[in-house]
Amino acid sequence: MYPMLKPALRRAWRGRNTVQFGVTPAHAVTLGPVDIATGSFLELLDGTRGLPLLYEEARALDLSEHHVDVLLARLTEAGLLDDPRSAGPPADVLRHRAEVMDRQRPDVASLSVVRPEPGGGLRRIGARRAMRVQVRGAGRVGASIASVLSGAGVGRVEVLDGGRAEPWDVAPGGLPPASVGERRDVAARRLVRRVSPGPGRAESAEEPGLSLIVVAPRDGLAVYAPVADTAGPWIASGTPHLYAGVIEATGVVGPLVLPGGTGCAGCLELHRADRDPQWPRMLAQWRSGRRGAVPACDLGLAAAVAGLAAAHALAFLDGDLPACTGTRWEAALPLLDWRSEQIGPHADCSCGAAGGAWRGTGLRWRHGAGHNGGVTALAGVTPAARAARQSGNWRGTCLIFPGRRLRARPSWPRFRSASPAVPPGVWASGSAESRPSWSPVRCNSARRTSCSRPWVS
Repeated sequence: MYPMLKPALRRAWRGRNTVQFGVTPAHAVTLGPVDIATGSFLELLDGTRGLPLLYEEARALDLSEHHVDVLLARLTEAGLLDDPRSAGPPADVLRHRAEVMDRQRPDVASLSVVRPEPGGGLRRIGARRAMRVQVRGAGRVGASIASVLSGAGVGRVEVLDGGRAEPWDVAPGGLPPASVGERRDVAARRLVRRVSPGPGRAESAEEPGLSLIVVAPRDGLAVYAPVADTAGPWIASGTPHLYAGVIEATGVVGPLVLPGGTGCAGCLELHRADRDPQWPRMLAQWRSGRRGAVPACDLGLAAAVAGLAAAHALAFLDGDLPACTGTRWEAALPLLDWRSEQIGPHADCSCGAAGGAWRGTGLRWRHGAGHNGGVTALAGVTPAARAARQSGNWRGTCLIFPGRRLRARPSWPRFRSASPAVPPGVWASGSAESRPSWSPVRCNSARRTSCSRPWVS
């Protein structure tokens, strides 16, 4: 082990014996009390020294090996310690590719903040290389999403679309001007290869299962009111899919559909029909009408939607449930005030999510009041809970030698890699080696030892 303090977290002394790691409330941790010798020892945790050398230098500072072990344990539990050498074989391959690591060093640093365990950031980057994502759409939004996913290290990004690229498909981060007149899918695949930080995953006889499908068509109506029949095969195969696009002057991200667990396109359509009996009639006219004009798609709004959708997709691929899980986020020009609408399972939908696929797992669906009249949400996943996570120093204070035990602060339900306990009928398709295995983690007001962000009280 070659421990190092996570360099992505800026350090500042709050007082003579208290040091804070991190600036923003979502990630900050206060460490104390820190005496002069311990403060000097912290400067030695730069990843260049193994434990034997650290013990030797600690003795020079009049610190015992027990003191060092306890300090390292506290720092690890608080998510402040990193060790790139412990990230595993896939990450070791990346570490020895200097050009790839230089491209992805900011991503590794960001993931090291999000992932508390030592080597977690590099391990996630290595895991992305084995994943396969399909992006449906190569317009201003879809092509930009594909390029971000590829640049972030996803090993295989497929882009599906028809026709030839038009001048209005060109976007910074998306299709370049030179692609006008080419087949959209060919131009998008060239873009994906160009922005990839390393050689992509080669095609093989045993095709890995899809980790995620991103639905980003050029016509935003297919995102705002997706066709349930189109998503039928994805529901049947248990493939997670995320919707993103722009319609008129409104950007839409979500919902992220987890088959058998969250509301799907059919649930969305049924909920709307319940609220507005005339909705199916209008929707049929919009879908069947001929459109000759170029669809409205503000470039800045398209870039914002693509960036948010790609970030949510990466969070899901890395093992978390982003805010768009079972939820649609919308922002309309000119104010761009992002608002959420939770899409719950509908009892009349054939997707089976309303049948309680998560019953007995500690997660449940509940109904509450909201701006859409009938909000359905994961228990504990509320806007207030999300807002509370980003306010205050919620990770707490790490007391080094108080004689108190580490406890995990309750948070909202999230998913973590866990095998093989997968709820029946939920995300059962694909290769276990090529895409993450998910199982719900129970989360309530009781003590929870599986929380990924520990604190000490």
